[in-house]
Amino acid sequence: MESSQIVILRHLFVTVLLLFSVEAIGGDNSSLGYHGTERDALLALKHGFNNHFLNHNWDGLQCYMNDPPRWYGIQCVNGRVTGISLEGIGLHGKVDFHALVNLTELNFLSFKNNWISGNLMDFSSNEKLTHVDVSNNMFDGPISLSLLGLDFLEFLHLQDNKLTGPIPEFSQSSLIEFDVSNNNLSGEIPKTRTLQSFNGSRYVGNQLLCGPPSSSTCNGNDKKHKSLLWPFLIFIFVVLDVIALAVVVFLFFRYFKKVRMLKEKGNDLEVENNKNEQKIESGERRVVAVEERRKLTFMGDGAGFELRDLLKSSAEGLGKGNFGNSYKAILDNGPAVVVKRLRDLRLLSREEFAKQMRVLADQKHPNLMPLLAYYYSKDEKLLVYKFAQNGNLFNRIHGGRGRNRIPFKWNSRLSVARGVARAMEFLHLNTDSQTINPHGNLKSSNVLLDENQVALVSDYGLDSLITHHFASQRMISYKSPEYQQRKKLSRKSDVWSYGNLLLELLSGKISIHSAPQGVNGVDLCSWIHRAVREEWTGEIFDSEISVQRSATGDMLRLLKIALRCCERSPEKRPEMEEVVREVEDIKMKDSEDEDDGSLDPSLTEDSLSTNGSSIG
Repeated sequence: MESSQIVILRHLFVTVLLLFSVEAIGGDNSSLGYHGTERDALLALKHGFNNHFLNHNWDGLQCYMNDPPRWYGIQCVNGRVTGISLEGIGLHGKVDFHALVNLTELNFLSFKNNWISGNLMDFSSNEKLTHVDVSNNMFDGPISLSLLGLDFLEFLHLQDNKLTGPIPEFSQSSLIEFDVSNNNLSGEIPKTRTLQSFNGSRYVGNQLLCGPPSSSTCNGNDKKHKSLLWPFLIFIFVVLDVIALAVVVFLFFRYFKKVRMLKEKGNDLEVENNKNEQKIESGERRVVAVEERRKLTFMGDGAGFELRDLLKSSAEGLGKGNFGNSYKAILDNGPAVVVKRLRDLRLLSREEFAKQMRVLADQKHPNLMPLLAYYYSKDEKLLVYKFAQNGNLFNRIHGGRGRNRIPFKWNSRLSVARGVARAMEFLHLNTDSQTINPHGNLKSSNVLLDENQVALVSDYGLDSLITHHFASQRMISYKSPEYQQRKKLSRKSDVWSYGNLLLELLSGKISIHSAPQGVNGVDLCSWIHRAVREEWTGEIFDSEISVQRSATGDMLRLLKIALRCCERSPEKRPEMEEVVREVEDIKMKDSEDEDDGSLDPSLTEDSLSTNGSSIG
């Protein structure tokens, strides 16, 4: 073993001499044939992808001074390419290993959601890169070691590829987002502070990967396999030593010749050193700027935690919403909060996004979920809310329908109906008159219940952040009759959404308009009128409240309010101020006794009609 260690040490010594000699000679890339311009690099990318859209769009001059970029997906500053964003456009083919060499001003690169294959690129010439996202492609081979040299790297997304080999020892303090999940990586996760700070979910889907923070432990088999490799490695090292020594002799001859040349250029060397010192100072200033951008912006006093605390906390997925995924973050010695990662947003500058957040924060009401903080960066927008301990209204109505379920009684449902009505009235009266849709996405899953069972309306005012295309596909107001017929929305669209929520609350059935993906729902307004016509009114109200016979009259009053809110014509729907008054007039019951009686037989279509108008 001692002899093998001597061989290894000798190999390392020779390797260091070799690298030192090459550096002393000062070789450049000219001998490698990587001359060219940024335009050449982009045209090479286009040729490699051979994409019909890029072939027609990437033509002419890509950047000119500070004019808007003329090529799709290209970002420019002062005529230089600073960003490439080609996401989800069906790119195939491979990217040349040296494709990015000429793009020295590049700070943003995203190829995510395509079909690109081959090895990762060389990033050693892209020292300004802060964002690299090649997720959901078919890249294979090892993770490029050139990524270790990116001192300002903030986001590295490599998940959902076919990468193999170990994870390099990333130690950049600037790195705040890192994901290598769902690859074919192997070995132990390096124990650098940076890599250990990320949640285990960032490493899942790599069967041969082990060690913290993943859930897989490393066993002794790895050491056994390594010990079997020693004889082979020693042989390789000896051969490399012989080759390296021969090369070193040649390089030393070149080295001494180079030294004589450097002595003659002493003054030039001093000037170069001054430039390097200025570069270091500039880099330090940039690190400080990065640290500033990585902070949460609190809407009020700080909550005793920062972004780094969220990234290090244990996280639990709460589900996918229309605006993005939500996670419960449990902070060390702190509160549980909900972090919502926004997606499919309009292009908003930092100032525009901050303005929208201030508008949300100004909406203060006991039945609105307050915004605690937000985070903005070029490719990541986070909203932070307090955690509602009793979940959302959808789960309270429909979840856990078994023996151990705690019944959702009439008084509790009426309390929720009141709280949501008050919140919607506040939004309608305290939102800019030019904002025609203060909420736009009112549904049972967006009504939360705190530790005291108080209803808190969430996700209000976010429609101004996403594009119209995604809003029309996902938001409840866009399913209203007026939008389906005339492509128009108003505050009455929120009233329609509130009516559907009341029908879901009373019937215990899932509304077709707000049913989660993969779940079948019912057009509750049409269903209720059919039930009355066919005289099976006993099925209208949820069984958990229909047994409370003393509350039947109040249930009918709330049902009539709901049906008025669901009128097909917006002009026939009440304003939220009127709705609040009517719901407030319905009194809580002193006792919630159960009596296995049937509903009042006077429940007819005439009794459900209001103001002589036909409903349904």
